[in-house]
Amino acid sequence: MIHPTAVIAPGAVIAPDAHIGPFCNIGADCVIGAGVRLEAHVVLEGPVTLEAGVRLFSFVKIGNGVAPVTVGKGTFVREFCQFATQNDTADAVVIGEENFIMAYVQLFPGVTLGANCILTNAVTMQAKSRCEERVIIGGLSTVHAECTIGTGVMVGGASNLQYDVPPFCLVEGNPATVRGLNLIGMRRRFEDREDIESVRRCFRQLHKQFDPHTAAEMSEALENPQAKRFTGFIAAHHCA
Repeated sequence: MIHPTAVIAPGAVIAPDAHIGPFCNIGADCVIGAGVRLEAHVVLEGPVTLEAGVRLFSFVKIGNGVAPVTVGKGTFVREFCQFATQNDTADAVVIGEENFIMAYVQLFPGVTLGANCILTNAVTMQAKSRCEERVIIGGLSTVHAECTIGTGVMVGGASNLQYDVPPFCLVEGNPATVRGLNLIGMRRRFEDREDIESVRRCFRQLHKQFDPHTAAEMSEALENPQAKRFTGFIAAHHCA
């Protein structure tokens, strides 16, 4: 259903079962997939692709007319979010599947967000920052440009991330620092307790410095895939 007050530019492609609410504005080069629902006053400025089952709540604005934006299937975006609306930068924004993005979140051009992440109210991810999958970021937090957050990380509210964060960690503060491991998240995610214990052993050895050379040596010797992922990330990134 397309509400009669919605404005649809020529060239937009809309699935027959999509719902376009009152006063939405859909630009050219927008692709809206099956079962997508746009509430009132949503603005899309292409190129924008919304995959199946995406839901955008009122007053969401996506796109700057240059940067390609893809929102993965099943993702919910709450009110007043803005994705790639800043200036005319052409760096693509890629949002994975089944994410929950709460109100007033800003994603700058070049941001990549993995699957099954939760960004709570008023989070800002600056240009070319990146989250791997299953990341939770507390409200009012800022992720600085080109920072990468590893899988399974939980970020406390009002944090200011200036460096890369290794997988499975808890981080908070201004500036943000690693406080420990996200053990509750790991226990929910991994059935094999050895996955958790292997990461814990590596964390104890590396936490005080996160030295990339030591991490690289450890990663080569490790067999557990989660421990290798943890140490491999530290070896390849600038972690505080």
